[in-house]
Amino acid sequence: MSSRSTRRIAAAVLAAGAALGATALPATAADSDRQQARRSHVEISAVQYDSPGYDNGSNRSLNKEWVEITNDGRRAVNLEGWTLADEDGNTFTFRHYRLRGHESVRVHTGEGRDRDGHLFQDRDEYVWDNRSDTATLRNDHDRRVDRESWGRGHGGGHGGGGHHRR
Repeated sequence: MSSRSTRRIAAAVLAAGAALGATALPATAADSDRQQARRSHVEISAVQYDSPGYDNGSNRSLNKEWVEITNDGRRAVNLEGWTLADEDGNTFTFRHYRLRGHESVRVHTGEGRDRDGHLFQDRDEYVWDNRSDTATLRNDHDRRVDRESWGRGHGGGHGGGGHHRR
């Protein structure tokens, strides 16, 4: 075997070893975040921003205004410290809620007792503007996870009804 062939083989072996070593390196925090995001995809899946019927301010009417959050991933996500806010800065902070994989939770505006699939902001006034608003979901690191907008300046209004995206 010539020295040129030997050098080529050695170079190929070294390149293959470097490639294999690079894949075996520990993941960085950014890689870990990206992997977590792929495993658990949490989003705003539906918004009922105009409570059906007359907006009379009753607790029943307030609770017909809601935002639905869905985990399309397989793994559960701890929503502790996550926030849901409108354009005016009205913010709901999730407390002790674990959203299982392939499940949803509705965050109602009015008062109520939290249970699986339903959380309550315990407000006595409407949050979501019927004509134009934006719901923004942020994780516990204050990173925007999803945003849903409706009405003027947001790509077209949806009349007075709710917005459902699936």
